[in-house]
Amino acid sequence: MPVVAVNAGEALPETLRHAARALPPGAPIVVMLHGYRYSPRLPAHDPHRHILSPEAGPGGVSWPAALGFTGDPAEGLAVAFGWEARGRLRAAYARAEEAGAGLGALIGDLAALAGRPVGLIGHSLGARVALQALAAAPAGSIGRIVALNAAEFQDVALAALERPAGQMAEILNVTARENDPFDFGLEMLLSAGRRRALGAGLAQPRANWVDLQIDDAATLDALADLGFPTARGRRLMSHWTPYLREGLFEVYRAALCHPWALHLGLLRHHLPTRPQPRWSGLRALPPALPGLRA
Repeated sequence: MPVVAVNAGEALPETLRHAARALPPGAPIVVMLHGYRYSPRLPAHDPHRHILSPEAGPGGVSWPAALGFTGDPAEGLAVAFGWEARGRLRAAYARAEEAGAGLGALIGDLAALAGRPVGLIGHSLGARVALQALAAAPAGSIGRIVALNAAEFQDVALAALERPAGQMAEILNVTARENDPFDFGLEMLLSAGRRRALGAGLAQPRANWVDLQIDDAATLDALADLGFPTARGRRLMSHWTPYLREGLFEVYRAALCHPWALHLGLLRHHLPTRPQPRWSGLRALPPALPGLRA
């Protein structure tokens, strides 16, 4: 079974229940979460036809394929979770909370059926859905979350980490200075600048949280030293680099499917002590980035 599609508000499909029970020992379960402007109701914006499709869709990217899910049961189980993310940003942000609460319950059932924790990867508001699921899921049901340019605030993440599942899960927070304009826009539009987005990191050190700035040369050097070479360079502004830059999905695959191969303590030891400050990407024009898809 290559990919199982589930949408917010739906019950756990019987096919997914059966697949979870039949998983080989050690095989991972990964839930994939799209971000803003997708809608399972609209064919032109259906995430199951785009980034969450088993094969590359109109944008030329397939998350399941990039994570190594080709249909072999030994590879594990990939779950594509769709939710209504169109409309005004404030409305989509609110719907992400509801979608995450439902997903938390679904993950609890899925983890119990499979007898193992579930991994999540989400981009933008999809990372907010993942953190809301973390706040709602049972203890031990979530193993790791990979958040890609999360459209979420520090205080929300800290609250999720205090919940039963949040105390046991590990989070890899993928950020970029290329995303600074989007973080700033989120802060201004949804909090009038009173709250700080996760692009600035968590603010309070936690043993189960690592910030990974993917447009920082020292960070890319560290990833290369760990066996994960990626494309180099920096754009002035991009919200989509975390899933378009060549080589990064190998990091996410290891983090989610083979967590023993990428221990957070080892990663933290190799990474720079702190990320670069906001707007530091504006100090110089970005070089060409041949490894980034248009």
